[in-house]
Amino acid sequence: MNSPRTRFYRDKVNGKIMGVCAGIADYTGVDALWIRLAFLILGFSMGWPFFAYFVLGMITPKKPGFLYSDRDEQQFWQRVRQSPARTAREVRARFRDIDRRLADVESFYVNSNPRLAAEIEKLR
Repeated sequence: MNSPRTRFYRDKVNGKIMGVCAGIADYTGVDALWIRLAFLILGFSMGWPFFAYFVLGMITPKKPGFLYSDRDEQQFWQRVRQSPARTAREVRARFRDIDRRLADVESFYVNSNPRLAAEIEKLR
């Protein structure tokens, strides 16, 4: 997974301070509100998450603006980061469905048009 869409970025646009919690939310697909609440609870109970937040804010790059073209693409890449194998199965299932529907369309046109069927047979 070397794609820039599978890396962790700070999300400065949707972030409040440095964009780390928004980046974690974007990376995992969890709502940013829940990430922020968990961070605050951990931060006030342990203390070290505040230090980790600022370290991550300094070392992680900002999310490029051109990373996703739309919301569907963003959700797809979040699923890839969460479970690549499951996403690959879903993509294969979609292609199988498209192939089946295309075969149905081809069958319909070939069966109802004998001239087209003869042309296809000549090409084989």
